Amino acid sequence: MSLVVVGLNHRTAAVDLLEQITVAQSALPKALDDLISRPHLAEVVLLSTCNRTEIYARTTRFHDGIDDVRHFLAEHSGLDVDELGDQLYTFHDDAAVAHLFAVASGLDSMIIGEGQILGQVRTAWLSAEETGAAGSLVSRVFRQAIEVGKRARTETAIARHAVSVSSAAVQVAGERLGSLEGRRVLLIGAGEVSEGMAVALSGAGVAEIVVANRSQARGRELAQRFGGTSVALDQVLDALVTCDVLLTSTDAPGTLIERAGMEEVIQRRDGRALLVVDVAVPRDVDPGVGQVFGVTLLDIDDLKAIGEQSLETRRGEVGGVRIIIDEELERFRVETLAREVAPTISALRDRAEEIRTAEIARAQSRLCALDPEAAALVDQITNRVVNKLLHEPTMRLKNASGTDQGDLYSDALVALFALDEDFTSSPE
Repeated sequence: MSLVVVGLNHRTAAVDLLEQITVAQSALPKALDDLISRPHLAEVVLLSTCNRTEIYARTTRFHDGIDDVRHFLAEHSGLDVDELGDQLYTFHDDAAVAHLFAVASGLDSMIIGEGQILGQVRTAWLSAEETGAAGSLVSRVFRQAIEVGKRARTETAIARHAVSVSSAAVQVAGERLGSLEGRRVLLIGAGEVSEGMAVALSGAGVAEIVVANRSQARGRELAQRFGGTSVALDQVLDALVTCDVLLTSTDAPGTLIERAGMEEVIQRRDGRALLVVDVAVPRDVDPGVGQVFGVTLLDIDDLKAIGEQSLETRRGEVGGVRIIIDEELERFRVETLAREVAPTISALRDRAEEIRTAEIARAQSRLCALDPEAAALVDQITNRVVNKLLHEPTMRLKNASGTDQGDLYSDALVALFALDEDFTSSPE
């Protein structure tokens, strides 16, 4: 069985493709059920964010398992499986583990070192566990990936003063307008990204934050924390008439603002320009809005320049994070190999115990003359002899696991003690 990851991210795909293939949080349970029902996928975790959609899976057959994932993504996105296949990257075994460690550390993010991805990795894993899609292998990999992400952020400065997608969206808006000070900003959404935007906006000196959200109570709570106001989603177009900037990031399955609605807004603004920054994937704003005179529309692709700037400021920390990833990958290998020899060790001890107990049973007619204390002593002595005989080969096999010598030891034990065969004690 192999561990694989199949997916695409901001480096390999434009936002058009990313939004076609993304899986909303609300659709995650159904998607996981679909994936785990496929014939060659034994365990699955699905990680889908604004920057990536990746499926981590333990496959029962390598190539067939990858085909199962590709067909799922094609069906989900409505794309041709062969056309989509050319856009996807695939890693397996050690490379798949190393990739996840890099993702959790923030090295594979558009904004290097950003912290939101670690929470997203954890959420993806927990969602898979809740639906029964995550088994022992992928859970072990994701648990260690979270540890790697924490180590990277505590032992290096990769996340120090890190720019997030939220702050990058506010930064690019400020750069386009010269400053956000005194501006009125409409924020659609009240999730983690939107909350980060509100924090950044507050620090940028905006005059007012207006929050619109599907759950009005949650939108009102976010707005009140920053001294702003809230509106219902069906009041967004009216609110835009008096706003300077629109920032949006929701997990809505379709667009919230269409071109026709924005054209009406612009007509009511008396010629004042409007800046729209949409970092949702799939997009909240119809791309056609960017063609409306007086509207500047930016999306997730427009944040990549800030991501490059972020990389420059943290380039010296990347090496330190890579060292952590290498160390943790080696630890994962060692622990995995130890698990692989464990069945051989267990089978060897079971075989020895079976022989010991069978011999005691054969001698039972002669041992019955012994008093209970003497009979117990015979059992203890034979048990100690077995343990002492097996101790050295067991330790040598554990210490050599993962090496050619270890493979030779394991194969020799299996062959010499017939551990791959049913054992029947020979007659006395």
